[in-house]
Amino acid sequence: MVKLMIISGLVLLISITSSKVLYKFGVPILLIFIILGMLFGSDGIVGIYFSDYELTKELCSIALVMIMFYGGFGTNWEMAKPSAIPSILMSTLGVLITAALTGLFASLILGTTLLEGLLIGSIVASTDAASVFAILRSQKLNLEGSLASLLEVESGSNDPIAYMLTLAILTLMNNGGLSNVVPMLIKQIVFGILVGTILAKAAVYSVKKANFEIKGFYPIFITAIAILSYALSEWLGGNGYLSVYMAGIIIGNSKIPYKKTLYQFFDGISWIMQIALFFMLGLLSFPSKFFSIIGISIPISIFMIVIARPLATFIILYPFKFSNKEKLFISWVGLRGAASIVFAIYAVTYGVHIQNDIFHIVFFVALFSVAIQGTLLPNIARRLELVDDNAYVLKTFNDYSGDISSKLLEIIVTPESKWINKSIVSADIPDDILIVMIKRKGDIIIPKGATTIEEGDILVVSGENIEQLV
Repeated sequence: MVKLMIISGLVLLISITSSKVLYKFGVPILLIFIILGMLFGSDGIVGIYFSDYELTKELCSIALVMIMFYGGFGTNWEMAKPSAIPSILMSTLGVLITAALTGLFASLILGTTLLEGLLIGSIVASTDAASVFAILRSQKLNLEGSLASLLEVESGSNDPIAYMLTLAILTLMNNGGLSNVVPMLIKQIVFGILVGTILAKAAVYSVKKANFEIKGFYPIFITAIAILSYALSEWLGGNGYLSVYMAGIIIGNSKIPYKKTLYQFFDGISWIMQIALFFMLGLLSFPSKFFSIIGISIPISIFMIVIARPLATFIILYPFKFSNKEKLFISWVGLRGAASIVFAIYAVTYGVHIQNDIFHIVFFVALFSVAIQGTLLPNIARRLELVDDNAYVLKTFNDYSGDISSKLLEIIVTPESKWINKSIVSADIPDDILIVMIKRKGDIIIPKGATTIEEGDILVVSGENIEQLV
């Protein structure tokens, strides 16, 4: 156990320090983590033998739950709403088109069976949220218009669709007919949405009323909701990943106490999970097996980058007001990543006969995608003149970390005030306004989200636009 802890600590330190150095050369951070895993693995320098697919599947599922929840929690829905329709179409219809085209290509050109080709296509059809988020934000890529919104919502919401497609194809390969697939897909969608929505709404209500004495209980409570959203949905036959993403969206865009603290907590947890996820997947791989699958993997990678993703993008976005440059860029940001590799592990452990080494095929496709598309992404954006220096990449992201204004204002709560007898969290106070303290009958009150505003209170507020409250 002590040795495992030493290795874990060293891996985290090496991951952080190496990313600090290699990031300057434009190497995607997540690519660094997965290569470190390969170096520690069976064929690597350290030589840790690891081939437990079942254990990896369970641990990676937990990691994906936290990553997907954070993706939803951090999405600013007000900013993303204008591009919601094309985003959702890209994350649903786009996944279907990409999966079908890639599956047919693998079957007709590369000689796989039709179902196995469609299985590969389904597994790699979604774009990887962790990779897209990390590159856009770490590179501070300020994109024009609604591009950032579309890409973040699409990549955050399309993994559940790819997961459903993967399960559907595996069911067919396990001699289950359409009579089994259709009810399964309906349950996945219905329970996936319902469970996530109900638990999120209940969580928001509970957090507003709870007024926990210990501040650290808030992130623990929300973490429990995220885990329950996934587990309960899966238990009922729903799509756990869809549930947890829905829960993240709803909770992240609700007025709840300690939102900034929650963001900071889940940001840290998400990065730990991403490091662990990519490192473990790299550890599980055997690079020596790449030579046997490279004849399938490279053609699939190139086909998806050059044909499948662009074709799906141009078809879906045709009715919308996106320029050809924007469509080309959206096509390029079709990064495959950890989720695809995890879904490949699901296929390996499902118990159906698969002729090809699907894990290493998908692993190579993801590695190729992050290495090529991820590395060139900032340059492609600039070449297509889609970088707006006046924009801000985090405008679609709830980072809750805006600097507190140095301006302070005292507001007396009059009988006519709409805030009387309301808690701070339910008083509809703008997000960029902070109540620093409350003066009440000679006492100083440090406000919490559940603190009730009373007539005669003097609110000391801070913010960029506090004059609008007068």
